[in-house]
Amino acid sequence: MTLPRSALVSVQVTPYYHCIGRCVRRAFLCGEDAYTGRSFEHRRGWIVERLALLSSVFAIDVAAYAVMNNHYHVVLRINADLASSWSVDEVLRRWCALFAGNPIVQRYLANPAMDAAELAKVNEFVELYRSRLVDLSWFMRCLNEAIARMANEEDNCTGRFWEGRFKSQALLDEAALIACMSYVDLNPIRAGMADTPESSLFTSIQQRIAAVERSDKTSTVINTETEDLSEVIPRLMGLSGRLDDDHSLPFDLKDYLELVDWSGRAIHPHKRGKIAEHQPKILQRLQIEPSALLSYLSRQEDSFHHVIGSKSSIREAAAKLGRTFLQGIAAADRLFPQRI
Repeated sequence: MTLPRSALVSVQVTPYYHCIGRCVRRAFLCGEDAYTGRSFEHRRGWIVERLALLSSVFAIDVAAYAVMNNHYHVVLRINADLASSWSVDEVLRRWCALFAGNPIVQRYLANPAMDAAELAKVNEFVELYRSRLVDLSWFMRCLNEAIARMANEEDNCTGRFWEGRFKSQALLDEAALIACMSYVDLNPIRAGMADTPESSLFTSIQQRIAAVERSDKTSTVINTETEDLSEVIPRLMGLSGRLDDDHSLPFDLKDYLELVDWSGRAIHPHKRGKIAEHQPKILQRLQIEPSALLSYLSRQEDSFHHVIGSKSSIREAAAKLGRTFLQGIAAADRLFPQRI
């Protein structure tokens, strides 16, 4: 059953969401079209550049992303507390980085000396812009509309570029978040576009590994094809492993890289039977069932729809959203069997 966006996105339920945008027509988002021989590989850079801009403007953080041939995935965190802390000038500076703003806002930016009535009107727009800068739908709108315009101009055509509004899944707990991030980061491997996480172009896992290698001074960049984007890559959330760190994800970078590497070896079509017996400790800590995780990462587990999480977190989310039921209880029982 299709649910309205307002019934799916609630910061009171969770700040984390997995979003997907998919092309509608035969023209590719990226990659090479075997039918026409045209290459659209450069469009991957469009997505990454736009994510970099939007993550610097909105109070929405990028946790993971992957740009595929005809769709993209992104895991986002809504940071409502950050938006609440912005001053009037900060809100207007951020909004006007994307839009011109109302004429009275433009006048305020040119000369803040206004009478009380005008300042009150400016403050109304500030609160409107503040609410939009923490809105998931506005973030995705600003991403998809810009890419659609550029693609239509390049293709010399008009009409819809995306098949519809973006799809979203609420990630209700830490285990759901890390499972979904792994799913996103391993998309190129599952699709046969890459053999290893570090060779997966235009993904957050490659960006994180490249940052580690640069910090260790063992390598400059993973792949020269991403070098031109070195100044415009998205600002990814850190992985500190601390639950009290509001600026980072609640698991350790080393644990996450180990999990992705183990999972990638397991789901790669040419590496079956070569799965390392050792399973990452993070699976035990988060009480994730390994074989069910591999089924989920291999897209054999399609029972999650609008939310992903443990049984208790799904029931709790349903109550907060005013619903009696949300699909996914059976899938949660398989993926997180020890989590009530």
